[in-house]
Amino acid sequence: MSKVLIIGAGGVGRVVAYKCAQYPQVFSEIMLASRTRSKCDTIMDDVRRDTGHAHLSTASVDAENVPELVQLIRSFQPVMVIHVALPYQDLTIMDACLEAGVHYLDTANYEPKEVAKFEYSWQWAYQDRFREKGLLAVLGCGFDPGVTGVFTARAAKHFFDEIHYLDIIDANAGDHGKAFATNFNPEINIREITQKGRYYENGQWIETEPHEISKMINYPNIGPKKSYLIYHEELESLVKNFPTLKRARFWMTFGDEYLTHLRVIQNIGMAGIEPVRFKGVDIVPLEFLKAVLPDPGELGENYTGQTSIGCRISGIKDGQAKTYYIWNNCSHEAAYKETGAQGVSYTTGVPAMLGAMMMLTGAWSGAGVFNVEEFNPDPFLDQLGEAGLPWHEQVDIALEME
Repeated sequence: MSKVLIIGAGGVGRVVAYKCAQYPQVFSEIMLASRTRSKCDTIMDDVRRDTGHAHLSTASVDAENVPELVQLIRSFQPVMVIHVALPYQDLTIMDACLEAGVHYLDTANYEPKEVAKFEYSWQWAYQDRFREKGLLAVLGCGFDPGVTGVFTARAAKHFFDEIHYLDIIDANAGDHGKAFATNFNPEINIREITQKGRYYENGQWIETEPHEISKMINYPNIGPKKSYLIYHEELESLVKNFPTLKRARFWMTFGDEYLTHLRVIQNIGMAGIEPVRFKGVDIVPLEFLKAVLPDPGELGENYTGQTSIGCRISGIKDGQAKTYYIWNNCSHEAAYKETGAQGVSYTTGVPAMLGAMMMLTGAWSGAGVFNVEEFNPDPFLDQLGEAGLPWHEQVDIALEME
């Protein structure tokens, strides 16, 4: 049994707290911390009521202040930190974990506030420091990135000698009833999807204009949805860890109305990340926009429909061509009923809890900085359905991915 510290009290933090509390034999004591302690208290009151976990606590912490983080970690003495706050804070929390001597897990790679750019280089640079301290840092253990990497590792281990083509496909076919809202932190979401597209082919990265490439893709229990090629962070680690890949792409669905709102936001400058002067105060337009948009953590109550995320893979086995599709569908209504959070938060929070469980039980071990696809996928997937995200697979089918 182990103590864990969860940092971040948004929708994902709520799910992680709920799911950890459902496994008291692994997570014996749980602390939830964020800048606003009252948000943590509200979540933990709900978790305590619904799970009966006896050892829950909360704290206030500035996740960008290393000494403050170190003080909290040393006072609570967890075995590990589960970081589900903002990607801006990855490095400060990693620094604090190194100084305090605890393991680390996150769900999204680092990006600096001042540049709309995300890549693993900053965190991979911590490899030697974590290894020398005998500590384990697991990067990107949400769904995508996260489960998609585990899915790919399963394919490589059990179905292929060489993986040649990988398409990660992500559909949110839900309806939250709002004119415009993002499913996770608006700052991060809008920065991510307004960047240029990027995919890997024949040893090089190919860049496209935002939303330039699209195609109709059929999703299980959903049907055909227009899906757009975008850049997503797990592509960077997957092409590194599966060097036989000839092409790797990421596709995500967006409705026409959503894209119209997005274009307006960009055209009037509200997606900007450079400060502007307003009545004597510097404000960042995107941060202001975040303040007026619906809180993603509060979308769940009226959210209907489901998500569908999976990997469509082709390659060779025993010299023969082979195809493989592995996916999960998640109901927004079921996620909300269980945790009070919508499906996008749920599909990120469940894998974060499960990755922490793998670390605490020794199913995933080592010293250094690792992406999830570098570990044995089997124990993780053995537990994923029981934890709330059942998965399905089909072999040797038409993938409709040219």
